[in-house]
Amino acid sequence: MKVKQLSSPNYDERKGPAIDILLLHYTGMPTGEAAVARLRDPESRVSAHYVIEEDGSVLQLVDEECRAWHAGVSYWAGETNINARSIGIELVNPGHEFGYRDFPQAQIETLIELGLGIVNRHSIPAHRVLGHSDVAPERKTDPGEKFPWNRLGSHGLGVSPRIAPVAKPDEQWHDAADRPEIVARVQEKLAVIGYDCPITRRYDGRTTYVVIAFQRHFQPSDKDWSVETGGLVVTPETDLLLSAVVDLVNAG
Repeated sequence: MKVKQLSSPNYDERKGPAIDILLLHYTGMPTGEAAVARLRDPESRVSAHYVIEEDGSVLQLVDEECRAWHAGVSYWAGETNINARSIGIELVNPGHEFGYRDFPQAQIETLIELGLGIVNRHSIPAHRVLGHSDVAPERKTDPGEKFPWNRLGSHGLGVSPRIAPVAKPDEQWHDAADRPEIVARVQEKLAVIGYDCPITRRYDGRTTYVVIAFQRHFQPSDKDWSVETGGLVVTPETDLLLSAVVDLVNAG
């Protein structure tokens, strides 16, 4: 894998915690050229360590030992300065605003090679390979429901639990949004995984966004991703996946 150096001025010194998160984004702009220009524009005050083009070519904008500015206002497992403890990779893709599309095979193959090198260099646990929407669910949707998390998970980048299909859903799910004990159980699992999800026992706005972020990552099925059409979108399969991810997080 060849990496082209193309520096961005948008970084500063790392201070504090060791690197323990690999954070994945899509560029969300009409073209890769426009995205790279923005990531290198000092007035934008945004950057990432790497950009992977759709043909699989790699640009390095910021050295891994420096702090790139890619996460923004974010949270994971009690921490809010995600930039300080993460490596950020941008995947060229127009995103939901400009014509979201599948990620090409060459791009994902390069991501796997680059990502494995990063997690090995920094001893990043598999369960801390995350998407931008995981750490900022109310602001971000990337890398989105088309991103092949299961393929990455098969290489040890992220976790991809498998569950058996639920043949007959328990009737408790029909009115789950109105049952505080069920909502609290879901919130507790999301919080253990790392999401910013306080235990309110109410299916509130924040919980809705966090559930959608979880499903984008772990359950990207045929679903209306609009928060406005929400209700309790947790299915029995979602609950099983939550438990499976909790187990993987607890196992380290």
